Amino acid sequence: MLRFLLLRLFFLCFASSVTNAAQRGYLPFLLHSISKLIWPFAMRISCGARQNVQTRPTTTLWYKDFGYTGGIPANASTTSYITPPLKTLRYFPLSEGPSNCYKINGVPKGHYSVRIFFGLVAQARATNEPLFDISIQGTQIYSLKPGWTTQDDQPFTEARLFLMDRTVSICFHSTGHGDPAILSIEILQIDDKAYYFAPNWSQEIILRTVKRLSCGFGQSKFGVDYGADPKGGDRFWQHIKTFGQDSDRPRSVETRIKKASLPPNFYPETLYRSALVSSSSQPDLSYTLDVDPNRNYSIWLHFAEIDNSVNSIGQRVFDIMINGDVAFRDVDIVKLSGDRYTALVLNTTVTVNGRSLIITLRPKEGSLATITAIEILEVIMPESKTLSDEVMALQTLKRALGLPPRFGWNGDPCVPQQHPWTGVDCQLDKSSGNWVIDGLGLDNQGLKGFLPKDISRLHNLQILNLSGNSIGGAIPSSLGTVITLEVLDLSYNIFNGSIPDSLGQLMKLKRLNLNGNLLSGMVPATLGGRLLHRASFNFTDNKGLCGIPGLPACGPHLSAGAKIGIGLGASFAFLLLITCSVCWWKRRQNIIRAQQIAARAAPYAKKRTHFSRDIQMTRHNNYGNSHTAAENGPILLGG
Repeated sequence: MLRFLLLRLFFLCFASSVTNAAQRGYLPFLLHSISKLIWPFAMRISCGARQNVQTRPTTTLWYKDFGYTGGIPANASTTSYITPPLKTLRYFPLSEGPSNCYKINGVPKGHYSVRIFFGLVAQARATNEPLFDISIQGTQIYSLKPGWTTQDDQPFTEARLFLMDRTVSICFHSTGHGDPAILSIEILQIDDKAYYFAPNWSQEIILRTVKRLSCGFGQSKFGVDYGADPKGGDRFWQHIKTFGQDSDRPRSVETRIKKASLPPNFYPETLYRSALVSSSSQPDLSYTLDVDPNRNYSIWLHFAEIDNSVNSIGQRVFDIMINGDVAFRDVDIVKLSGDRYTALVLNTTVTVNGRSLIITLRPKEGSLATITAIEILEVIMPESKTLSDEVMALQTLKRALGLPPRFGWNGDPCVPQQHPWTGVDCQLDKSSGNWVIDGLGLDNQGLKGFLPKDISRLHNLQILNLSGNSIGGAIPSSLGTVITLEVLDLSYNIFNGSIPDSLGQLMKLKRLNLNGNLLSGMVPATLGGRLLHRASFNFTDNKGLCGIPGLPACGPHLSAGAKIGIGLGASFAFLLLITCSVCWWKRRQNIIRAQQIAARAAPYAKKRTHFSRDIQMTRHNNYGNSHTAAENGPILLGG
């Protein structure tokens, strides 16, 4: 009881930490730190959920929804009993764009099983069965087929791949048949050598689960229900009791099976305690599966000798054929596994040109044929990605122009090839092995904003058409470094300023349309000269442009440096004029103030003048009769 309480307390604290980290944007860093302590790494997302969820009876933890580029959360309606018991989903109407993604950061480098469950929006009409495509890391792995909502084993798709850049991008692409609706996403780490199937196996290969069968007695189960090692990736095993009426019979035991749950695949031991055995009336044991044509499939066949009547080598020998060709001869389970009640796994890869995959076990000696389980995985070669520098340039352009969600610029611009970004043309660069952008057409889309200088990072661009929008600001001079440019159409926008001289460096430019803007100044001479080389340029409907035939004549042409010098000189002269005016005005005010003071003091000055004169006259008159002060006594001045 104490152990249970401690475990529950740990999960509650962990869930609380995850919630806080998600709210603050630290979840990828938290998960990366935890991954160093816990292996295998596991992340489960309940799409549309606003808080973490634990599902019964396994108390599996599902993180609340995050990492999405768009979409709308809604209540979920599930289509199968194997679907996780979650109550919400996220769906992506076409108004949110033709492609939407989940981008999950902080995923440690390694080998992963990625599983996506689909759902239906609650209360939606039963006929609204969405059909859409799914890609992981830019490679399309699955297309939903009509009728998936009625098949218990088809509410999900699953792929095994290596994630080496700490990020996983899972995208959903509309095909015009309903809105993609995603119930959950699981990212489960598995052994790096899991499903190593051939000498040419590499970390680039993707394996998509087509079918996984558990034969004989039992029920359909996930690995967790089998009590399997989580390093196996919690695989779903669909139970099949018979391959056909009266063609076989099930058999099971409770005996312990040796060599079952071993690396790198970690198959559950319980899987090998049940099997199908062919009948005497139909000795061949045959299974048929409808598949997509012209694909490669990795086939894993599981066996364990659990029949008490088979005690030694040579008592059960059979051949295994795939689509009529012998894949394995003289299969003797006891001989190959080393003993009875011991797991044996055989693997081969085949190319299927038709629409059927037929696995046949044909007895040769002794007892009838038997099989325990079957796995069929499609081998998918990943798409080459778009050059990261060009992806960043388009993302900058997306922000600068404020592209609305309907464009669906999410994921990789060029892949999957079936779903490139709207208005983007791509070509494969053979030298680098990456996709590059060679065309960008966003004309007449009602766009605003400005053209960023990072547009020059599209080094392979041949056509740029942004005509018929409301894009403003200056034409970036960096466009002149895109030397591959052949067509530049910026007509009927609101670009202003002068035409950059650098456009004259575009020696491959065949058509330049700048008409219908607010451009001014002289058309660069380097562009005017190009008109003689059969280039088609249009500069009309720009009232401020001049300098070539068809436009008004210009005055003396000034370089950019001269224009700057004139501007600085004019500014200095204006400041000097203001300074002199202020000084003159202050001096004038001082003069006026002095005159006013003098005028007010004039009467007093006149009296002082008369008084001084009287004193002088008196002294003059007494000059001849001067006496000493002692003789005359003091002189009294009266008023």
